[in-house]
Amino acid sequence: MTNVVLGLSRYVLALFMALYTIHCFLGFGLKEDERKGLSFFQAFFLVMIHVGGFTVIYFRQNDPEALFYCALQEVMIIGFMVLMRILYPKCSRLLINNMFLFMSVGFIMLYRLSYDNHMRQFMIAVISLILVLPVPYILNKAEGIRKLTYGFGAAGFMLLVFVLIIGQVTRGSRLSISIAGIAFQPSEFVKILFILFLSGLFSEDCFYGDSRKDKEMRMIYIGVSAIAAAVYVFMLVLSRDLGGGAILFVIYCFMLYYAVKRISVLFILGGVGAAGLAASYKLFSHVRNRFLAWRDPFSYIEGQGYQITQSLFAIGTGSWFGMGINEGSPDKIPIVERDFIFSAIAEELGGIFAICLILVCISTFLMFIFAAMKATDPYYSLTALGIAVCYAFQVFLNIGGVTKFIPLTGVTLPLVSYGGSSCLSTLIMFALIQGILIMDRKEIYKDE
Repeated sequence: MTNVVLGLSRYVLALFMALYTIHCFLGFGLKEDERKGLSFFQAFFLVMIHVGGFTVIYFRQNDPEALFYCALQEVMIIGFMVLMRILYPKCSRLLINNMFLFMSVGFIMLYRLSYDNHMRQFMIAVISLILVLPVPYILNKAEGIRKLTYGFGAAGFMLLVFVLIIGQVTRGSRLSISIAGIAFQPSEFVKILFILFLSGLFSEDCFYGDSRKDKEMRMIYIGVSAIAAAVYVFMLVLSRDLGGGAILFVIYCFMLYYAVKRISVLFILGGVGAAGLAASYKLFSHVRNRFLAWRDPFSYIEGQGYQITQSLFAIGTGSWFGMGINEGSPDKIPIVERDFIFSAIAEELGGIFAICLILVCISTFLMFIFAAMKATDPYYSLTALGIAVCYAFQVFLNIGGVTKFIPLTGVTLPLVSYGGSSCLSTLIMFALIQGILIMDRKEIYKDE
């Protein structure tokens, strides 16, 4: 009987995930008061996915600790949801649900793949949630945050300098810094600092005037931003963090376009980006290896094409409903818990579950864009746009890489993959969006 129930579990999990996803998009057509009931059902499906996944692990592995950590995580999730609603009544409940769905799926897969990595990720998630809890309050109370524009730019630059000087080399790339035995990846936080820096520059009054002086000042700020973007990207390239460099470049492209409202900017910067990719191919051997592995991975299956071929095998093996948790072989993919966790999800939870996960990512991106469109202050509108672009492009790089749509870049899937720095930086971005939404809703209620 137990085997029958476990066999049906993959269909049940796919059903709950599909229902959750449908409710993500239903919320866009409802008023704020109407979304409260929707968020309740969404939270219910989220709990069912999380509890169902760990229950299957318990029976498959005969591991009582799985239920213990599942209970701890439920306390964390429900407790944080309640606390957010008490502290910030005008917060987006749907966005909170999405945030915890990603974390729940990540917890399930990490426990199945590596107990130690799961424990570290769980502890980092708890600490990160505590750290980001006051961010919406600070954003709403800190009137002079935009005055720190050049401070944000300098802080990001210094972090990248530290990486070049004392950074640890991981898989050929200089990515992390270790302080008192705690390693973190500065480029994850540089993304946020870079967004805040550009938001300060592009929200200056000269971008909204037509006088000669405005045009001159506008060109000066654009020049400063271009130099800063070039320096940031160049330093990341020197560190061989090409994924991070690509993310910063795309953020710059769309934020500059939003500031000047000229489509030609995207074409010009697109050409610059293409030239940069060509130069990277010529200069860096690991870039050439990734390109060759992407173009024809099966010709290099014993070498640089091994990861992507195993990823494709895993995705294909999972079919629509998956092999079932703990029934696949995702551990055959090197670094599966970091770069290839989407492949593990597709293999064991199925293609339907994986597609729904992508759709939830899209709904999250649309919520970020909604925050950018509704913000009345250009500074916060630009900040929300930068976060939206950063999040969407990182998801694209990760999933596109493991499905052979684009060459591998080595970036994580936000809040799902294993990675402490990625978890904290993504939660900061979610908290900033919540702060912007709360600010906007305060203005609406004030007008009413």
